[in-house]
Amino acid sequence: MSQTGPGPREVEHEITVSAPAATVYQLIADVENWPRIFPPTIHVDHVEQGAAHERIRIWATANGEPKNWTSRRTLDPDTLRITFRQEISTPPVATMGGTWIIEPVTATESRIRLLHDYTAIDDNPTDLAWIDEAVDRNSRSELAALKTNVEAAHQADELTFSFEDTVHINGSAKDVYDFINEAGLWNERLPHVATVRLEEDTPGLQTLEMDTRAKDGSTHTTKSYRVTFPHHKIAYKQVTLPALMTLHTGHWTFNENQHEIGGRTVVAATSQHTVVINTDNIARVLGPDATVGDAKEYVHTALSTNSRATLGHAKNYAEQRA
Repeated sequence: MSQTGPGPREVEHEITVSAPAATVYQLIADVENWPRIFPPTIHVDHVEQGAAHERIRIWATANGEPKNWTSRRTLDPDTLRITFRQEISTPPVATMGGTWIIEPVTATESRIRLLHDYTAIDDNPTDLAWIDEAVDRNSRSELAALKTNVEAAHQADELTFSFEDTVHINGSAKDVYDFINEAGLWNERLPHVATVRLEEDTPGLQTLEMDTRAKDGSTHTTKSYRVTFPHHKIAYKQVTLPALMTLHTGHWTFNENQHEIGGRTVVAATSQHTVVINTDNIARVLGPDATVGDAKEYVHTALSTNSRATLGHAKNYAEQRA
């Protein structure tokens, strides 16, 4: 359902899912899982959090372009509604808000309605058309992904796993952060990176494309969006995925210990990954007898090897500077 012509827009999208309404509501209410659930979402965190009201920061793509904004949300678990309103929108959006409404159809089926209202800066028709397209594309994508994730929740539990690698560094968190942040130099600094392209049109919001070398000498291309928080965290979502993954998110964190060793601050530098295995490609990549467990082990080893190599070079960089 949508509206055309000048002035404020009000549009509605809906989808029916095979899951109880309360389950669907909880999935939408928990924003920190959004990068796993919604394809456009790169990263979400809380600015303020109360029982019924919260402020969240969202980094997401709109028509393939990374954007970020802050929204206020009101959560009502009794009526299964969540209202949201952007505080400061990103141009060309002037105002943006809406409501999630979850309606029980049966005990095991529910209807999700996603309402939006928005305006463009100066009511510019070209910008309004761009917003129309972005809202329509993201809404359809979000609802389709939500349906898939809710209905496959039991299977996703088996296919989803997380892990992390930590290296302790006698240096400053800033130097370690700088090494990871300056990914545009990785082809000079990291042997497993063949070529790299880093864009940061908006400060703190990066697009990173790399060609990396595998142990067998082959190269593969990856693309990620990254959100940076100097000098303690870089969160990312990979959007060009290898065959064995349907999802890959993660973050780098840099925590300085309060005590010192030999007069130098110790930094715990951690690389964290969350992955969902793509069962459709296990046989093709690993052979007809390979299991989900084999795929997890293969992916874990590959990601961990690269992460540890990167952290090792970051350690050398930071300790030399210290």
